[in-house]
Order: sequence, then structure tokens, then C-alpha cells
Amino acid sequence: MGRKQLKFREDGKFTIVQITDLHINGVYPKKDIQSLTLIEQILADQQPDLIVFTGDIISSMDVEDQEGTFRRAIDGAVQSEIPFAVIYGNHDSEKGITREQLNHILTEFDNSLSENGPEDIHGIGNYVLTVAGSASEADAAVLYFLDSGNCAPESIGGYEWIHPDQVQWYRQESTKLTEKNGGPLPALAFFHIPIPEYNQVWLQGRVEGIKGEEVCCPKLNSGLFTAMLEMGDVMGTFAGHDHDNDYVGELHGIQLCYGRVTGYSTYGELVRGVRVITLLEGKRKFDTWLELDQRSKK
Repeated sequence: MGRKQLKFREDGKFTIVQITDLHINGVYPKKDIQSLTLIEQILADQQPDLIVFTGDIISSMDVEDQEGTFRRAIDGAVQSEIPFAVIYGNHDSEKGITREQLNHILTEFDNSLSENGPEDIHGIGNYVLTVAGSASEADAAVLYFLDSGNCAPESIGGYEWIHPDQVQWYRQESTKLTEKNGGPLPALAFFHIPIPEYNQVWLQGRVEGIKGEEVCCPKLNSGLFTAMLEMGDVMGTFAGHDHDNDYVGELHGIQLCYGRVTGYSTYGELVRGVRVITLLEGKRKFDTWLELDQRSKK
């Protein structure tokens, strides 16, 4: 079967559920069940058009059967038959399995839209999805997915950055879509580790939400945010990684958004949940809010 085309609904809306930092590991089976049950309930309630996993789906260091754990973590999305896309975090391929192997598992499922991406740039999972208009096959919106990597070399410390060749790839893809469609389409970008501007927006921009921990971004800034400003298509970015941050801030017209930590088998004081994003056809804007687990306060 061919993969499903993403398309705005007749009411001009396209809704995404962002699931982040599940950390399924089998070490805390009751907590894993809580996390997976939460996903099933939210997907049933929201009935989104796309599910996006923004990394740390599993804690590969903590399990022997990484493949089986990964299958279990994504099963709710698979069984829902809703299209879903995956990017990886610093813990998914930390031990025992690679991003390529995880992506190979995804090829078994008709509703998976994930791709390895170009072989000649850093990362596995740099790819683009387009959303067609409600009454046409023409592109109406764009979704960019970028692999934000793992840990940085010891000489630098902290976390890896989205590399210049990935930034150039984004510029090329954006240029092609802009030329094809007679101008920049409304776009969103997804990655796991926040870029340095997430810290800048907290200090300088208009921000709503919670900052309960330091922004764990790379120490190096490779220029992705500047590229998005110059290309003029990305309206908002969505990251995870920091379990006690869930804020949204606007910097130079781009909204920098955290998801809400979804998994119970990991640290964090916030009530577990997801971020919901709704694109509006024909408009350079989107709505976003959090859907929380009503069963628990933590």
C-alpha cells in the first residue's frame, strides 16, 4: 500500500498531536502502561490528522530488547491507523540499536511516514512532509523534520547541534517548495533537542508556559533559526528533551514551542500530556495547546 497523503479537512483544519519523551524502558512496567494508556486515550479523544513523536521514545540504555520495546512504544499510533512521523532523541539509539534499525522497523507499517533522509548529511530522519489543500492536491503547508543528534564531543560538552549541512538541506528543500508553489508555504519544524534560541526567547521574547529547568540546548549555534527567518516559511518549531519545560515563546515572528513530557518512566514534575497543534488552511498561523492526563497530577 502507498503511504497516506496528508490533507487539510473540509473545515480547513489539520491537527497534529506531538508526543515527546516517552522513555519506555520496561524497568517501570506500571509507569510504562500509564504512558501508553495515556497515548491511546488522547488519540481517541483528539482524532488528529498526524501524530509526531519528537524523540526519546525509548530509553535504549535501560533495556535489553530495544526492538521489542520500540514496537511496544509506537503500538498505539500503529493501531490507531492515523499517519505518524518519528524523529529521534539522544536516548533512542544510545545503546544496542541504531536509528537506521529503528526506522527499518517503521517501514512495516502503512501509516508510518518516517524517512531516513539524505545519506550525505548528518543524522537519520531529516525529511519533509507536505499537507495538501482540502479541495485540491496542491501543497498547502509544509512540515520539516530534523535529527538533532545525541551528545556533543567531550571537548565541547553538552548536546549535539543541528549541523550546517542539515541547515543547508533545509534551505534547499524550502527553496524548492517556494519555487514550486509561487511563494513560501506555511511551515512547522520538529526536532528533539531545543536550539539555543529557546533560551533567548525566554529571556527576551513573549512567553507563555512553564520553565522548570535549564534549557538543555547545544553550546554551539549552527544557524538554523536564522535560516528559517531568511527563508520565511517556518512559523513555529516544536522540541522536547527538557521534561520540566512546556513554554511557547515568539522570537522575531517565529514561535518556539516545547511539547509536554508524555512518559511516566522518566524525571519531571509536570503532569504528563501532549501538545496539540492545529494548522489553519490558507493562513500563516496555527493554534496550539496542551492536553493533559486527567488521571494524575504528576
